[in-house]
Amino acid sequence: MNGQILVYNNQSGVVAPLEPLLMGDEYVTKIVSSRQEILDSIEMEEVKMLITDIELANDNGFELIGQIRQISPIPIMVLSARDDEAAKIKAFKGGADDYVVYPCSPLELLARVKAHIRRYVQLSSASHSLNKVYRFDDLVVNDVTRTVTVCDKEVKLTPIEYKILKLLVQEKGKVMSIEEIYESIWNMRAIGADNTIAVHIRHIREKIEENPKQPIYLKVVWGTGYKVG
Repeated sequence: MNGQILVYNNQSGVVAPLEPLLMGDEYVTKIVSSRQEILDSIEMEEVKMLITDIELANDNGFELIGQIRQISPIPIMVLSARDDEAAKIKAFKGGADDYVVYPCSPLELLARVKAHIRRYVQLSSASHSLNKVYRFDDLVVNDVTRTVTVCDKEVKLTPIEYKILKLLVQEKGKVMSIEEIYESIWNMRAIGADNTIAVHIRHIREKIEENPKQPIYLKVVWGTGYKVG
């Protein structure tokens, strides 16, 4: 399943025809009946979108939009019979991504829903990729392409060297002991690991440092371990 589309207290009947079409893209609609149910769903489940009215029997639709926007970037579509400009402006200011007046065409609504989800997924993917690019000054470890560059020039590391450097860049500023490094990379207890780690560190330095004897990026903290930064 690609995720859920939450529908809050919708009485229009417009959403119902969309369900079989959305199922074709492995999305399901889930009818929720309270603000708390929305919050719980966002926290516990994979939610891709919220469709809500602003005319709600037991809730303030505008306040709801503002609260959801504070905790989640999911697309929010208002589906309402209200067609006045003031309501639309207030909804958009509160954080809504779209405002559709019903009655409306189910096919147009479907197209809007899918466009918002597609954009959200693309932005989420881009953000995830950015979070996998680790930098320290001119040293960049790109875990999307699994490449290392120094001053925009690619450096060729062995798989183990790459893992060690990525670990240290991820934890930049933190001193990691030989035991921590070994156990993180090899997933086993570190026994007599000093020489193994020292050799790999030396090889990494030779590849990323202009002067390995005076390292800028990968430094030793005597008696403690290694760090980047």
